[in-house]
Amino acid sequence: MEYNKLVSVTGLPGLYELISSKGDGAVIRSLDDGSTKFAATRSHNFSHLESIEIYTQRENVNLVDVFNAIEKAGGSLPDTKDVSAVKKYFEKVYPEMDFERVYPSDMKKMVKWYEQLKKHNIEIKLTEIPEEKEEVKEPEPAKEEKKQAKPAKKEPKETKAKTEEPKKKPATTKKKKAD
Repeated sequence: MEYNKLVSVTGLPGLYELISSKGDGAVIRSLDDGSTKFAATRSHNFSHLESIEIYTQRENVNLVDVFNAIEKAGGSLPDTKDVSAVKKYFEKVYPEMDFERVYPSDMKKMVKWYEQLKKHNIEIKLTEIPEEKEEVKEPEPAKEEKKQAKPAKKEPKETKAKTEEPKKKPATTKKKKAD
């Protein structure tokens, strides 16, 4: 099982492996008991773990960064039933987290999800997207020569007339009659 195939499903506890998706839902397998079922999109939303971000004091970070911080901290995880213990744990493990916007229920989920991932020996890492190398094509000399050999296009007469400066009329002076 791979991290990039895991989803959280609204209304259902725990994590699920996305087996296949359809227009009206998805077939999912529970990490807890291994049961497979169909979850309809009209009653459930799916969130890939790779796409979940956590609010911090600066820029949002991916959930993987928080899981890695938990792993580095080591030790025992807090009891998810004790909200203050969970919050204190994250203040110690990931102090950059924005505790005003990350709810205690979200922190509890992160602890439970981390426990599930470790229980099933799932490697916590983002899928690396291979960078596409853009090939720079040099222009072919034969085509350039053909382009240079073509005579310049003539502008239509209307356009030429508009772009030319208007001809100046000769200045005429009127003599005033002296009374």
